[in-house]
Amino acid sequence: MIKEYFNEKAAIWDEEVSEKDVTKLERMARRLDIKSGSIVLDVGTGTGVFLPFLLSRVGDSGQIVAIDFAEEMLKIARAKRFNGNVCYLCADIADIPRDDETFDNVVCYSSFPHFQDKPGALAEIFRVTRSGGRLFICHTSNRDEINEIHRQIPVVQNDIIPDADEMHGLLSVAGFIDIKIEDDEGSYLSSARKPLCEAA
Repeated sequence: MIKEYFNEKAAIWDEEVSEKDVTKLERMARRLDIKSGSIVLDVGTGTGVFLPFLLSRVGDSGQIVAIDFAEEMLKIARAKRFNGNVCYLCADIADIPRDDETFDNVVCYSSFPHFQDKPGALAEIFRVTRSGGRLFICHTSNRDEINEIHRQIPVVQNDIIPDADEMHGLLSVAGFIDIKIEDDEGSYLSSARKPLCEAA
């Protein structure tokens, strides 16, 4: 049902739903500790609203794998023909068709509330993140604003950002460390790191 919802909304998403304030998107991208040349997984990329800002971080030598389970959303993102190294992948976050420890960073921009199995999704993200790699869960509105918007839409009314304690617990159980949760007036950012593997 959730997949059908996003496929149906794809055509009007950019006009009616997505963030229009470029300054907010630029500011959020700068807050993410993404280095030039990084390989980044953009989870729930949708129509690609955040892609140009991630591309500006990874530079010409980096790569972004843009994953979404809604094929209509991905069609729109792909049609934008962003200038950079982007690979589009239609798949579910619960089953990412990539090898272990593939990505330097994983970004969930405006997508985490819609993960139907959050523990399972985080376990899969942990699997594909490289040792020492970072996960960023971010929104250009705060937690209360996002949750209130979702509660007014029947299909996604239960798709909410957990409170700080629950989010910390979810990330910790998945194996992440250095967890930091910032929820301010105009944005939300949870960040965490996969521990470095100890040499045998």
